[in-house]
Amino acid sequence: MSAQKGAAQADRPGKQRDAFFDNAKYLAIVLVAMGHSWEPLKGDSRILEGLYTVVYCFHMPAFIIISGYFSRSFDMRPDRLKRLITGVLVPYVVFETAYPLFKNLVTGSHEGISLLDPWYLTWFLCALFVWRLTTPIWKLVRHPLPVAIGIAMLASVAPSIGDDLDLQRVLQFLPYFVLGLVLEPEHFQRVRRRAVRIAAVPVFAAALLVGWWAVPRMNTAWFFHRDAAQDLAAPWWSGPVMVLALMACSLVLTACFFAWVPGRRTWFTTLGAGTLYGYLLHGFLVKFADYRGWFDHASLHRPLGEILVTVLAAAAVTLLCTRPVQHVFRFAMEPKMEWAFRQDAATLAREREKKERRPERASVSA
Repeated sequence: MSAQKGAAQADRPGKQRDAFFDNAKYLAIVLVAMGHSWEPLKGDSRILEGLYTVVYCFHMPAFIIISGYFSRSFDMRPDRLKRLITGVLVPYVVFETAYPLFKNLVTGSHEGISLLDPWYLTWFLCALFVWRLTTPIWKLVRHPLPVAIGIAMLASVAPSIGDDLDLQRVLQFLPYFVLGLVLEPEHFQRVRRRAVRIAAVPVFAAALLVGWWAVPRMNTAWFFHRDAAQDLAAPWWSGPVMVLALMACSLVLTACFFAWVPGRRTWFTTLGAGTLYGYLLHGFLVKFADYRGWFDHASLHRPLGEILVTVLAAAAVTLLCTRPVQHVFRFAMEPKMEWAFRQDAATLAREREKKERRPERASVSA
């Protein structure tokens, strides 16, 4: 299935999902989990830290670009606002509350709950809510991507933004979301050509060498996009420069990543629909292991131990994306909450129209 045809099908309700995007989401979320499992270990291995740097350069940009691409049809229609609240805002509140409570339970600490200070992984939900809510504005602006890049550059020199709602990340990652909004199916088609797949091999090889070289020379915090330049003890002008430089590197590696993503259905294609489950739930496993000091074992700081942790992280997030896990945690991730919303007249009319069409279709089939 081509990217153009598949994306068009994905945009129409009731049509088959595009395997390419589900595959890409699953592989990106596996890289996220692996990166989090490497964080407590990378200090003892220059090779692992170099690999960590390369992965952090593109895994979230890839995921954010896909999120933007599938937000193209978002508007202020009541049913879409309802899905935004139940599918993004409510999970943010639930997990922003659950993570500190989990820490208190496991460690005996007294971590406070603050809905204004995203905790660990929840920043992405906060950012996605803001990005998607502003989608109509980006669709209205004549040159949305340059504007979004300009905002990210300004944020990188504004330490006064602070930590509320992790706005630094919201603003500095904004260009990737806006890029997803302006992309068309044929753009994904181009990066999946055989020539790009071949070129991706030396590009990733070069990226790994540069990552290894940069370990003692560069602050990894730049890749998190959560601080202004001044917060990283760098001159103010380096903020905009790093925004542009990192975006260039991220887009090149993201294009190479998309080039390697299979377009056909695979054993993990169906897991792409559950990536948000894997993203939010794997954090409990990583944090539990950290709180219990499991990462402190000397054997895990050797090559075989690092490989074992990597495999376990990939396996764990894979299981967390499966349908049984989705079924158990749907109450928190995709709650219906019909009781919380007024019935919209237009939505009711559409539902009545669908019900009226069903007997007609049944009679035609008969």
